[in-house]
Amino acid sequence: MSSPKTLSKSEIQASIPHRDPFLWLDEVIELTDSRIVARKHISADLPVFQGHYPDFPVLPGVLQCEAAFQAGAVLIAQLVPTGSDEVPVVTRLNNVQFRKMVRPGDTLELEIELTERVSNAFFLKGKVSVDGKVTVRLEFACSAAKPG
Repeated sequence: MSSPKTLSKSEIQASIPHRDPFLWLDEVIELTDSRIVARKHISADLPVFQGHYPDFPVLPGVLQCEAAFQAGAVLIAQLVPTGSDEVPVVTRLNNVQFRKMVRPGDTLELEIELTERVSNAFFLKGKVSVDGKVTVRLEFACSAAKPG
């Protein structure tokens, strides 16, 4: 890829196996060989809010990490040969820092960068933010694995 491109939700679904209600990406606004920027609108009617502090709904930090993992998977899918029957799976999570709560109505902006690739292992770092304020920073690794 020479210049950044964008992806719609259907194009995201063509890249990774995740589906609603566990697809945590709405759109990709920038995609290069080593970086992805994606967004997810956090709707007040998400089922998670029925049980995660119903009187003060907060998006769990682990779901913010999952959104980052999915963005990383879309990035990796652009690098793995077309027709590959492998999917990226998270193998490591390091240096996670939760900075700010995410509430219904917020829009996550996910910035993920590929820092290194060794064979079928991918090392990434990410930042999740809302309105320019960081909510999570993390580093993670993925490997390509055959399902089943």
